[in-house]
Amino acid sequence: MSGVWVFKQNGVIRLVENPATSKVLVHVPTNQKIRSYSQLERILTALGWERYYDDADLLQFHKRNSIDLISLPNDFSKFKSTHMYDIVVKVPDTFHVRDT
Repeated sequence: MSGVWVFKQNGVIRLVENPATSKVLVHVPTNQKIRSYSQLERILTALGWERYYDDADLLQFHKRNSIDLISLPNDFSKFKSTHMYDIVVKVPDTFHVRDT
């Protein structure tokens, strides 16, 4: 991840990504770039992840017999590298984050 850590007045820190270096989530078995949530959802459900519909502001996926929960912003344009790396960690050997 590239960018700058910003410390806010309230003590919260966040990573502001470098817009010059954009990332893309890639499905490793097919080498496809993930370009929409519908595409991502098809892959995750095929791998046994279930969609939760509890929160209208988030897309959430959970896998049975696991404590893992993938939470994503409802708007794909707000899908950032931190969300991509979260998916890579929770679904190992299936996804990879690459520079565009």
